[in-house]
Amino acid sequence: MAGYENIKDYGFDKRTAGEQREIAVMGGKASGEARRRKADFRKKLNILLTTEIDSEEWKPVLEALGVECTLESALLMAQIREALAGDTKAATFVAKYSGQSPEPDENRRNRDADTELKQARKQAVTGENESEEAINKLDSILEELRNNAIKQETE
Repeated sequence: MAGYENIKDYGFDKRTAGEQREIAVMGGKASGEARRRKADFRKKLNILLTTEIDSEEWKPVLEALGVECTLESALLMAQIREALAGDTKAATFVAKYSGQSPEPDENRRNRDADTELKQARKQAVTGENESEEAINKLDSILEELRNNAIKQETE
């Protein structure tokens, strides 16, 4: 294996519980920072998209249609204009986000049937379904993990 010598003896099975905990804490902090960064990005984007525009090109058209004169409306109108001009990517965008999925109904039905089959297999193997029973079992497992972690910290 290429590069295996670089990581040999550094796996989690060779680390102490304290080292594993430190790595998990660092991963949790990095995950939280990434989630906050993505949430901030979405908030800023929504603020910018809802900003009112004063464009001589777009404002009369949007007002005539009875639509708010926001950057979001202008952006969507530009996509529609490009689609009408023959841009297939813009047409796909408009169809997709207007609720008209570009994928055939047959593909969607096949995917739904596959999901149902997977859920039925899971229920057959585990004897449980996506119900209150499964949620309670998961909660008890998580509670036990938490108690074990607290117990290890105190030792």
